[in-house]
Amino acid sequence: MIVVKLGGKVTERALDYVLDDAIGKRHLVLVHGGGNFVSELSNKLGVEPKFVVSPNGIKSRYTSKEELEVYTMAMRALGEKIALGLEKRGVSALSISGVHGGLVLAKRKRQIVVLDERGRRRVIEGGYTGKITHVKAQVLTQLLEIFDAVVVSPIAFDAEEGVALNVDGDQMAYEVACALKAETLVFLSDVEGVMVDGCVLRTLNPTQFEQLSQKIGAGMNRKVASALEALKKGVSRVIIASGMKPSPIKKALMGEGTLITC
Repeated sequence: MIVVKLGGKVTERALDYVLDDAIGKRHLVLVHGGGNFVSELSNKLGVEPKFVVSPNGIKSRYTSKEELEVYTMAMRALGEKIALGLEKRGVSALSISGVHGGLVLAKRKRQIVVLDERGRRRVIEGGYTGKITHVKAQVLTQLLEIFDAVVVSPIAFDAEEGVALNVDGDQMAYEVACALKAETLVFLSDVEGVMVDGCVLRTLNPTQFEQLSQKIGAGMNRKVASALEALKKGVSRVIIASGMKPSPIKKALMGEGTLITC
């Protein structure tokens, strides 16, 4: 069983490479991003996208109630597009989000800490973003016996409030892979792997990560931290690689990119 996270730029610019590479594969879960598509749709509908920066420098979408409607519309459309592309290639596929059947449960963030325009920390209302609390692994396992691939949009369900939530795509992929005890988790990005001083690290272990984290950068640091946690929770291997060229999954499994090790 393989879980693949498609970064936003991969989804937007190189999706055909991933879809072509899915031919002949089974037990495949694709979790997708697509932030630029959400922003484009927001602008068309007259809803101005808003972003915030966390204290560790990570920029993310601020999801108001109005923006949530656009976000869910856009992500579900992307999921359907990916599933359609798979079906055209003879790969039976189902597009779902974490809301369907309460597949992925999350808790709404009541407050978040951000940096304002002067670089000062501020606490603001959390909006409609969430932190994943549970994945119904048995449901996904059963679906993967019926379909070759399941496409999962990064939308979760807050059962307490009865609302959909925007959740981070990397977190969704990580939680799904851990719940399934996946053989492999692959993060497909717009870079060749974990880069340090312009070079790709072929392997990265916790000691190296601690030593090099300041050179890696905030966004990639979060991916690596998730990768290390996934290995602790039963995922057999985690790879961070490029999705911007032909056969990206196959090449990652054959050794391209960065293999995260314990």
